Amino acid sequence: MEQFIARQPILDVQKRLYGYELLYRGAPGRMLGEVSGEQATASLLSSAFLTGDIDAISNQRLCFINFTQDLLEKNLPMNFPKAKIVVEILENVEPTPEVISVCRALKKNGYTLALDDFVYHRKFEPFLELAKIVKIDIRLTPLNTLVRTLNLLKRHSVKLLAERVETAEEFVLAKRMGFSYFQGYFFSKPERIVITEISSIKVNLLRLLAEVTKKDIEIERLRDIILTDVAITYKLMRFLNSAYYYLLQEVKSVQHAVALLGEKELRRFVMMVIISELATEKPDELVRLVLVRSKFCELLGLAAGFSESQSVDLYMTGLFSLLDTMLDFSMAEILAKLPVNAVVKETLLGKETAYMGFLILSQAFERNQYTVCKSLQEKFALSDEQLQGCYLEAVKYSNYLG
Repeated sequence: MEQFIARQPILDVQKRLYGYELLYRGAPGRMLGEVSGEQATASLLSSAFLTGDIDAISNQRLCFINFTQDLLEKNLPMNFPKAKIVVEILENVEPTPEVISVCRALKKNGYTLALDDFVYHRKFEPFLELAKIVKIDIRLTPLNTLVRTLNLLKRHSVKLLAERVETAEEFVLAKRMGFSYFQGYFFSKPERIVITEISSIKVNLLRLLAEVTKKDIEIERLRDIILTDVAITYKLMRFLNSAYYYLLQEVKSVQHAVALLGEKELRRFVMMVIISELATEKPDELVRLVLVRSKFCELLGLAAGFSESQSVDLYMTGLFSLLDTMLDFSMAEILAKLPVNAVVKETLLGKETAYMGFLILSQAFERNQYTVCKSLQEKFALSDEQLQGCYLEAVKYSNYLG
């Protein structure tokens, strides 16, 4: 039976990607609430590792995976590569002699242990002696409890991971409090929305983006843009010669690349590279997120029966959805400089359009918001298999571009 998984990024203090927590989303015909913790983790592990999707979905990064009392007592983590997983001990796991013995053996064999949703109690001291990472939900933990917990943890050699960090302010506060890792989508929000001047370099990139976005741009002009930019040329060659395309012969020239891709795909590729250049001062994960989102929106639209031209608009909607974060500038001001069509523009400005549901669905899937996903799936008549298939394809796409 096919199993469905998603991921959430974990960043370090420099906002560099450290790993992903893998999230189990159920299986065909089975609601998340109908699956036990043991079934969820076992299904996630078998789906991710035994079907070969792990490298695609993790992008060669560490995978944080929840383990229940029963799975730890059965020593299940030892069946999976220590270089690829972080063993998350759930908050309701009791430190029984059996569990402590297993955890001690895991640490001795080089596995990384993390305590999930940690709330301090003296009985958890044996876990703290073995764990490398302690995860604390900064939104659910009252401030006085959080301060007390952090003080108690100072005597242990553990790194702190803040969960549910959703704003730049929360990131800064958590960093000041001594957290080393951060899980949440704070990096995908603008750090400030003020009327100011965009740097001249980014103004030029926006102008180039505007030119590429025009419907009447000629393929010769796209070729010239690529030829005069070493970074775009390099990324184009790397992408076309990657495993994503499975080409029988190596692409060695821009002319060859142009002939292979055609106007639509070439325009899309140049837009993607410009977007990544606009985000050079932002975490790399932001570019990966927007690449997954853009392809995900496009594939969802096609699966829902939207036309080819509408799917192109959906791709653009996803691709441009974080421009305000990349530039720390209002979306309205940015869109005033870009010749995108009215529906895409209205969607990006938060108005209810035919495309808005797909953008919300992609965001809900990113955040594992099951109820929202299910509601929109029903609206667009999308099966669980279609949703998961579109997501994995989008992740693979982003791995070769990001």
